[in-house]
Amino acid sequence: MYLQIMVAMKAMPWYSALPSISEYMIESGWTRSFATIGEVGWPMYFVYLAVYLVLVEFGIYWMHRELHDIKPLYKWLHATHHIYNKQNTLSPFAGLAFHPLDGILQAVPHVLALFIVPCHFTTHVAALFCEAVWTANIHDCIHGKVWPVMGAGYHTIHHTTYRHNYGHYTVWMDWMFGTLRDPEEDDHPKKS
Repeated sequence: MYLQIMVAMKAMPWYSALPSISEYMIESGWTRSFATIGEVGWPMYFVYLAVYLVLVEFGIYWMHRELHDIKPLYKWLHATHHIYNKQNTLSPFAGLAFHPLDGILQAVPHVLALFIVPCHFTTHVAALFCEAVWTANIHDCIHGKVWPVMGAGYHTIHHTTYRHNYGHYTVWMDWMFGTLRDPEEDDHPKKS
């Protein structure tokens, strides 16, 4: 756990770069972000939020999956995080113990989505904060068993198989792209 804390602390200053860059792009008017909900109204705010979250989930899924599938990216970036590959080596600190570029790449979908769908500025910043909290949560090995949430049970499987459960907040992308492995099925295998 000490190593996880040290890796996370070294990467933290770099993680702050993405929110700073995204704020600059928003304030410069380069994105489709809006300042107040009154600009679009509550119904459209929720529609845009839903689309934003789907795009972010899709982007994180594919970014995470490519960090596994493209061998140099795995070797030089993502392997730093996957040295914690057993349930007894995972902790919330492992959720932030990434190579700095790896952590930034996995959060980039939050920024890219701003160019595609309108998003409330404060909601975007809150989503980036929630990203860090959620990342710690899915590494704590406490599986809440709330479908379709990508809880720690799913993510622990990811750390032990390397080929399943790349999603972030939900299991939907893994289900759609055939990489879902359910912890309940691992705990209770089907009898033949």
